[in-house]
Amino acid sequence: MLFKSALISPSELQDTLVQNGNVILLDCTIDKVGQSLKDAKLELLPNSLFFDIEGKFSDHTAKLPHTLVSEQVFETEAQALGIDQNSIVVLYDRWGVYSSPRAWWMFKVMGFDQVYILNGGVPAWKKNKFELTDSYKQQHNTGNYKAHFQKNLYADKEYILAHYKAPEVSIFDARSKGRFIGLVAEPRKGLNGGHIPHSKNLPFEELLDGIYYKQTDELKQQFDQFKTTGNEYIFSCGSGVTASILAFASYISGHTNIRVYDGSWSEWGREELNLPIEK
Repeated sequence: MLFKSALISPSELQDTLVQNGNVILLDCTIDKVGQSLKDAKLELLPNSLFFDIEGKFSDHTAKLPHTLVSEQVFETEAQALGIDQNSIVVLYDRWGVYSSPRAWWMFKVMGFDQVYILNGGVPAWKKNKFELTDSYKQQHNTGNYKAHFQKNLYADKEYILAHYKAPEVSIFDARSKGRFIGLVAEPRKGLNGGHIPHSKNLPFEELLDGIYYKQTDELKQQFDQFKTTGNEYIFSCGSGVTASILAFASYISGHTNIRVYDGSWSEWGREELNLPIEK
């Protein structure tokens, strides 16, 4: 393993880039709900490629936002980014920490291990006064990476229905408390308020210190406060993006038996599905 942790600092990354030509840098930025960087100046780490979560790495035949693509599509698109079996992939986003953990989970669920997140993303890189650029690198080489779907990291509606009552499983919801208890309307139309029964509310912001993840011991305390009995953690949110912030935090704080519920509340809360809901 190149780095001590899957979460790396700007200085760790800068030192590695000087020594290792096998690192692939991917900007994984997407818009937040109600916020966009589309009109902001494009600021990137030099030699970055764009990991297009909204476009190429979401299944647009699905009815839900950000649905995971098939193994074959992921492999093809990752190869188009020049990713080889032995590549070292570093993910970041322009917010700090927001969508890069979603990309991390996608790589992990597709069987790619040497994948890391830059803590604080572009804002942290800027604070260190490291070089920035305003354009993506042109990629001409096709990689040889082969995808292998890891179903133990993935949850769908059927898996949740079969396990949400199980004492060995803990479901964490990354949405705000207001949305979790059903007092604040969902930003997407056609969704009920509330949450999956027996799930626990851990808003994703509580794992962050501004643009950064909190220290590992603090992350561990955030999960330990729930005094869970189960060994398996499942993470949900609105559409599978901020759930991945929790999943990554769990992973780096030592609890690696994790799944992300890909459909999340965009699926579970759909009025026509009539799934069990608590408020």
